[in-house]
Amino acid sequence: EPAAFYRVEYAYNRRLFRFPKPHIALIDGVTMGGGLGVSVHGSHRVATERTLCAMPETGIGLFPDIGASYVLPRCPGMVGLYLALTGARLGAADSLYAGLATHYVPSHSLREFTDALTSAPDRSRDGIDRLLARFAADPGRAPLAGMRTVIDRCFAADSVEEILVNLDRDGSRWARETAATIGTKSPTSLKIAFRQMRDGAGLSFEACMAMEFRLAHHCMEGHDFYEGVRAVVIDRDNAPAWRPASLAEVRAADIDAYFAPVAHELTFADNGSDKRRN
Repeated sequence: EPAAFYRVEYAYNRRLFRFPKPHIALIDGVTMGGGLGVSVHGSHRVATERTLCAMPETGIGLFPDIGASYVLPRCPGMVGLYLALTGARLGAADSLYAGLATHYVPSHSLREFTDALTSAPDRSRDGIDRLLARFAADPGRAPLAGMRTVIDRCFAADSVEEILVNLDRDGSRWARETAATIGTKSPTSLKIAFRQMRDGAGLSFEACMAMEFRLAHHCMEGHDFYEGVRAVVIDRDNAPAWRPASLAEVRAADIDAYFAPVAHELTFADNGSDKRRN
């Protein structure tokens, strides 16, 4: 049952977020969706030159989950909303800039780092920080940093439609390509993700996970997720027939329904206020 899967997955995301001990994730390759869920909430997230991070869920009729409601709104400026709507892929430098990664270590040094880690006498957070400092390198300039001004200008809006107006007004090649990318996504998912990012900015991690559980439950009862998986994963024709097919056809009441409570809410034994991950 899909709800059972998400209940277990989200409980693990929350457990990792609140885990009191250091957790080191080696993000050495494609790390998207659930892959970020088992890494981005840990204390140390190590990127390499092979890192490729993204939350591409709006392209399969879903929404950025695994705690993205908490993580993405806390990226610099409007970067999180940009990532949520477009599914943009980030290399190592951009992953550090956005806060998805904490350190950069070249892939050829990972074996030496892990050997040093397993034999280190001090595996406290400070001890791991000192160890990583021996291996960490400069990933170079983050393209996102140079795009911050235009991202913030275009994505500081009150709706997805207004973002598209801003992109059209900007008129740059980046703006045209970004608008075209958004145009391929599920209209319903876009509006869910937009509200999700707004709401998540003011919620605790636990409240974000409870919200995402409701969203997942309702998405499993809808059309676009199954159509998106068919088009992108199964048939790979990349021609999903979204329903509704346009942003104009998505009613506010429809989006409200996705955020409505479900029969068996995701709850936690404690609210996490007594311990923090960092």
